[in-house]
Amino acid sequence: MNESDANESETEDDRVRAHVFVSGRVQGVYYRASTREAAEERDVDGWVRNLDDGRVEAVFEGSEDAVEALVEWCHTGSSAAVVEDVDVTYEEPQGESGFRVRW
Repeated sequence: MNESDANESETEDDRVRAHVFVSGRVQGVYYRASTREAAEERDVDGWVRNLDDGRVEAVFEGSEDAVEALVEWCHTGSSAAVVEDVDVTYEEPQGESGFRVRW
């Protein structure tokens, strides 16, 4: 294994995955698009979508620091959002690539 292979495997080992549910006034307030922008700024992969019960669901994968920063961002969200709760579960990374808004 050469040095670049070692660095690549360390990067994969350092990835974390957070599965997040955000409740409050988080639909119709640009929350998903703002989440995508915040994720792209932090180089976090994953997705975000609205749920029928009024919550927003998201998955974030990336470095621990970047994912934690994005989870913290979720407590505020877009400027028009009123976040009441953020429920986070950590899971094994699934190899998300890029960040998208799901429908």
